[in-house]
Order: sequence, then structure tokens, then C-alpha cells
Amino acid sequence: MYKPATIKDIAIALNLSPSTVSRALRDGYEISAGTKKIVTDYANSINYQSNPNALSLKNKRSFSIGIVVPELANSFFSQAIAGIESVAYESGYHTIITQTHDSSTRERTNANHLANRSVDGLLISMSSGTTDYTFLKTLHKNGLPIVFFDRIIDEIETFKVTSANFTGSYNATQSLIKSGRKRIAVLANAPQLSITNERLAGYKKALEDNKMPYNADLIRWCYKGGNDYQEVENAVISLLALTDQPDAIFITSDRISISCIRALKSLNADPNTMAVTGFSNSDVVDLLQPNFCYVRQKAFEMGQIAMQMLLKLIESKYPITEFETRVIDTEYHGMEKEN
Repeated sequence: MYKPATIKDIAIALNLSPSTVSRALRDGYEISAGTKKIVTDYANSINYQSNPNALSLKNKRSFSIGIVVPELANSFFSQAIAGIESVAYESGYHTIITQTHDSSTRERTNANHLANRSVDGLLISMSSGTTDYTFLKTLHKNGLPIVFFDRIIDEIETFKVTSANFTGSYNATQSLIKSGRKRIAVLANAPQLSITNERLAGYKKALEDNKMPYNADLIRWCYKGGNDYQEVENAVISLLALTDQPDAIFITSDRISISCIRALKSLNADPNTMAVTGFSNSDVVDLLQPNFCYVRQKAFEMGQIAMQMLLKLIESKYPITEFETRVIDTEYHGMEKEN
């Protein structure tokens, strides 16, 4: 059976006291540079790894971070997690990743499970199915550091980071209007999500600035965020069935964008008469729909910032009472043509 090397093993091998070895490995100021080098070189040669359980008992920290996202297969969230892990790893933390599939029940279960596993903090992007935030308020009240990213809520005062959703949506809708589109439909995520409200507001403002009427009949809600393909396809079918059919669709989330493109192809919709613009971080979206114009979020950067915020909460020696909500610019990739 494999038995990992211990500080005691190193001490015996080098004829040093365990306390000297421990301080040398922690880069203690009281240990000479020569001794530190001897200890660290030997520790590396035998692949010594510190015992996280022992450290957590001593420091009352687990050096693990809980991450709760709607879906790992979503390009945006996979990129954000990569950003989170890049900072966590460099700071000596491990991550435990869970997904909710936009289910409020799973979200509550996952968050409570992570808290019970004594994670040092929680990074969460809200499920589209959650409207009651009591479980998060309880965890926060009990002292668990929580940072929200992308899908944020107002109910808990803490650090948050999200995208410039209003501006991204405004620019995307403006592009559709400048290309000659007159009836622009919307496939929107659940209405209680912060990103949905901000993106819909940007869409409405673009219509207003171009003296175009807002028509609620052109809005379709996708409560499951694109995870249920049939829900998206039904929404597309209902738009195509309108007597005065839309000539463009603006989509407010990554997963819905992919499902919408798939549905339009399945229904043999003419891409020349139905323009599509939406939020997407997928690297293959151009292959699926060559003329697809899209808003891209800086997901990796958002993940990095969220993790840095959480570390600030975890490692601060004093209670933090002033919090920041960071808003990161989006990038618009599209074409503007006059019909």
C-alpha cells in the first residue's frame, strides 16, 4: 500500500528536527537559506506533498473552493471555471465543481453539500429555476464567504462580477436594426435572472432610440435556459407561425443560441430572411451558422476576478463591509449590411 512521505521521514533522512523541516518547507524566516534548499530539494526528490487535512485542522481552513454553475457543457461556464482555477491553483486552493442544470432543488442541495464539506468559500452563478434565495442567505449569515458571478442577485451584500449585459444587448440589437431588420424577436432566459433583465433592457433601449415599437408578442421565454431543446424549438415554431413573422431573433444566452440555431436548421428556416444575433462563447458557433453575429463575454477574466474577490473575503484578517460589483465589457462580433 502506498504510504506518502511525511515531515518526520524527511527529518530522519536529513538528521534534522521535524520542527526545523516544517519551518523550512513553510519558508520560515528563522531557517537559513542553505537549510531551506537542502530540505526543499530532498522533499521534491521524494515527491513530498503537504497533508491538506493536517493543515485544515491547524488553520481551520480546507483550502478548497466550491463552485456552483448551471451547466459545465456551456462554453461560457467552462471558460469561467478555467479562469477561477487559474487563480485558485496559484493561491494553493483546490476547486470542487457542481452543476445545477438550472434546477433550484439541485442548486440548494449542491450549495449545502459544499458548505457541509467545509469549503472555504463559494462561487455561484444562479440557476434560472431559483426564485427563493433563503438557503444562500442562511449560508452567508452563518459566515460562508460567497461571491456571485455572471448571474448575480441583489438579496445578498457581497462581491459580485458580471458582464456589461445592457451595452452588449444594445449593440447587438442596433446592428440588426442597421442591417434593415424591422421585427426583431427575442428568445429570453428566465425573467428573474439578472442577465435576462439587463439584456432585455438593452434590446428595448435600442428599439426606443430608433423609434421602433416594443412588441411583447415577439418575446419568448425559455425558462430552462436552453437545456431543454424542445422548449427552444417550440418557441421558434411559435415565432415562425406568427402572421407577421419576425425577420430577426435576438437571443439572450449562450445555450439558447445554440439550440435556436439547431431549431432553425431543423425547420429549414431561410438564413437570408431570418437574421440571428445572440450571446455566445462557443468556439464552433461560426461553423453552425456562418452569418451568426454574437456578443462574447470575457468569461475567463470574469472567473479570475470572481476568485480574486473570494480570496479577499477568505484571507482578510478583518470583516469586510464595503463590497464591489464589477462589470466587464463584452465584445460584439457581427456584420452590418443594408438590405
